[in-house]
Amino acid sequence: MTTEAITTLGLDDTRARRRRPWIYYLCLVVLGVVIAAAVLAPWVTPYDPAETDFGAIWVSPGAEHWLGTDQLGRDIFSRIVDGARDTLLGALALLAFASVLGITIGITAAWKQGWVDTVLARVTDVMYAFPGLLFVVLIIAVFDTGALTSIIGMGLAFVPTIAKFTRSVALSEMARPYIDSYQLQGVGGIALCVRYLLPNMMPTLLGYLVVMFGDGMMSLAALNFLGFGSQPPSSDWGLMVSEARNGVIQGVFGPALIPGLAIALVVVATNVVGVRLADQLAVRK
Repeated sequence: MTTEAITTLGLDDTRARRRRPWIYYLCLVVLGVVIAAAVLAPWVTPYDPAETDFGAIWVSPGAEHWLGTDQLGRDIFSRIVDGARDTLLGALALLAFASVLGITIGITAAWKQGWVDTVLARVTDVMYAFPGLLFVVLIIAVFDTGALTSIIGMGLAFVPTIAKFTRSVALSEMARPYIDSYQLQGVGGIALCVRYLLPNMMPTLLGYLVVMFGDGMMSLAALNFLGFGSQPPSSDWGLMVSEARNGVIQGVFGPALIPGLAIALVVVATNVVGVRLADQLAVRK
């Protein structure tokens, strides 16, 4: 495929996104509802998310239980709403941890270059060689299972990706004339990076990190499903899917399907909003 054809396809894709703004706004509404549920969970859940009722196991959706109940008779709607907080905060903590390390490494490598850039590049390459799950397993061997363990382990797996992206953005930004201007004025390297370079990079980084949020949420959900992260009676969505596996075998799909769909819906909405946000910020910049 020629360069002209690739460019044409890219322009057609951008135009197609602009012709369908309703998808973007729909995704914003979805994220707004999920965030509102996470904030207002203690006041809008009709039942205690951890309350068991062995007389109402696997009840079908109805007026009393809007989305039915799970294998312990717990109200699925209450657990979905309550679990939004743990699910979103976990992904946000993972991304914050990975971003601090990744952005620091990326800017340092781009600014120093030379042997510093080479060493940091080799370190990130080594981190790339290990699957994210392996980081979690190694940390679990030391600190045992838990939400914090999965966040740190998977956060380390995200660091090299963010570091390499940050380095490429920083190198492009450093080619701009204002960098030389500030250096001629005697502005130190650290001050220049923190006060000028990083703020000018943030529009590009922000859109990328919003997309990464969806990846982080999926990764944490997978770890919770495997039992490495949140533990019962948490209502994390990934853990809910794991706990409902026996129901699927017996033909009861709701307790596993509903949190799985919630994860997929939020990830898709986050990706759509992140891509659109990255485009808008790039144009403004």
